[in-house]
Amino acid sequence: MPVRGIRGATVVEVDQPELVFAATRDLLRAILDANPTLQTRDLASVFFTVSGDLNSAYPAQAARDMGWTHVPMLCTQDILVSGGLKRCIRVLLHWNSDLPQDSIKHVYLGAASNLRPDLSTVKP
Repeated sequence: MPVRGIRGATVVEVDQPELVFAATRDLLRAILDANPTLQTRDLASVFFTVSGDLNSAYPAQAARDMGWTHVPMLCTQDILVSGGLKRCIRVLLHWNSDLPQDSIKHVYLGAASNLRPDLSTVKP
């Protein structure tokens, strides 16, 4: 079975754990809604990255709180790029799926929708 990537991103207004968790949950729920056949049991792994100005919480904790306890997850910091989006949480889900890559729905919420307007099918 092929492994497909699902991308997504969102932003938070302030670096506070409860806001990081809420934004991450909203992003993951939007990805699940956009890809209705996605089941967490079919996820090979999930990578979260955060911009350098976010350090109050691990986004993976929000996923674990949603019941994603058997999914391997990793959090890391984005590379520092001049002019990069501030307070941004990005995610890459590796999904074991027979769907073709062009059937995957990527989700970019709020200010993050400008990152990849060519990929995002969910409007903010």
